[in-house]
Amino acid sequence: MKPSQPLMARLRLTTKQVNRGYYKGNRTGSMGFFLKTGTYIIDPSKLRTYVVPENLDSFKLTPFVTKSFLPTRTKYTTEEDRNGLTISKDRAFNGEDYLDLWEKLNPREHDDWSNKWRLKRANLKAKAEADLEKVIKLDEKNKKKRKLKGGRTLAQLKKQGL
Repeated sequence: MKPSQPLMARLRLTTKQVNRGYYKGNRTGSMGFFLKTGTYIIDPSKLRTYVVPENLDSFKLTPFVTKSFLPTRTKYTTEEDRNGLTISKDRAFNGEDYLDLWEKLNPREHDDWSNKWRLKRANLKAKAEADLEKVIKLDEKNKKKRKLKGGRTLAQLKKQGL
């Protein structure tokens, strides 16, 4: 598309108005040029450079952060026991941390949600226990020892209270 002069004067074109032929980039211009062979040559005169002040040691402006600043430790750590020593390792921010943060920032909303969630979990646990009881009764009826995930039998799960 080639716009007419009145159209150019009225509105600037956007990328949505032109079909794949309108790339503005970030308006920095080219950093070099292409040779006939297709190689790109960077022109040093087109590069952006930062001019360092002449007397940098006695320069009045300093960075906002001191060079002697110690890195801050994360509050999200896990503790592991290795050969009788307790080692704390950094860990990622996880779902429990998110819920704790949510509880601190919105205690009322969290309480409403957590009460609903506790009821739902209790119902799910009761249903799972009932299903487990049914499976155990069927196994006792068939006199089989079926192994579940982790290589445990249903009798072992019942003893553990799972």
